Amino acid sequence: MAADRASNTDGGDEFALIARYFAPLAAAEPGAFGLGDDAAVLTPPSGCQLVATCDTIVEGVHFRADDPPESIGVKVLAVNLSDLAAMGARPAAYLLSAALPSAWRGQPLDNWLGAFTAGLAALQTEHQLALIGGDTVATGDRLCLTVTALGWLASGQALRRSGARPGDRLFVSGSIGDAGLGLAILSGRLQHGGADARATLVDRYRRPRPRVGLGQRLSGLARAAIDVSDGLIADLGHICRQSAVGATIWLERVPVSAAALATIGADETDRMPLLAMGDDYELVFAVPRERVAEVAVLAGELSLPLTEFGVITAAAGARQTVVTVLGRGGQELSLDRRGYRHF
Repeated sequence: MAADRASNTDGGDEFALIARYFAPLAAAEPGAFGLGDDAAVLTPPSGCQLVATCDTIVEGVHFRADDPPESIGVKVLAVNLSDLAAMGARPAAYLLSAALPSAWRGQPLDNWLGAFTAGLAALQTEHQLALIGGDTVATGDRLCLTVTALGWLASGQALRRSGARPGDRLFVSGSIGDAGLGLAILSGRLQHGGADARATLVDRYRRPRPRVGLGQRLSGLARAAIDVSDGLIADLGHICRQSAVGATIWLERVPVSAAALATIGADETDRMPLLAMGDDYELVFAVPRERVAEVAVLAGELSLPLTEFGVITAAAGARQTVVTVLGRGGQELSLDRRGYRHF
């Protein structure tokens, strides 16, 4: 993990920061050379392909300035592991580039890095991967973190967005809308619900649970998959466009957690906004109709709810709305927004 020699994050001793906080995260991977070289060397397992993904999270966009540093460490790695999960890959290693505010010095910097790397360490231990490099630089007043995650996949077994076919059943893991509600609570826009429910939703926002084990089990079962980062409707729309199909979903079948229901209620009008909320990092996947029973078995084996909530349909020509949402009476519902967009 290189240090930018023009930066000055702690009295000019970036290399001491790397040795103290980041090198321990690389200890399990011999090819990382203790972060003492300019690059790492990895040997792919026989019969495997390399899967690579990269995500940047920025203060004020993807996390709040007052979020605990440990949870920021979890989030920056988790969102990348979620991308690997959506491809069906087994995590292998990651690189981290940290642009730290130049005003951070001394003990406050040490405290932040200690908690941040503790979050990284916990998640990388859970999913058995190691840090193998990156970069550390000083920047302006906004923290910016980038992770490139690498994984292994049996040759030719990648889950893609482009394989869905009309008649396939749509499933989603976990529950939808929790992270968005957690952000609304932290932002002061949502005042309802008891303390336990609110704490659960905030935790879902701050600490995503990448469905790595599920992703690997979906290889050979699902025809298409994606993780929910920008919102259920928006991300399902990516599958539809890449597969040249449409989709119909039933609002009442979309899984909503008890914590969410305790804060928003159960009416259709209350549940609709959940479809456009991002940061859940659950997996949405399409399964051939004749293999639906296997999903229930998989859910039991993983102790993870996998809920059927829709169906893939034929493409609707030039129609822009590729995902149709139906209410309890079968009427088509209109959404004010369909997901998060940066631009």
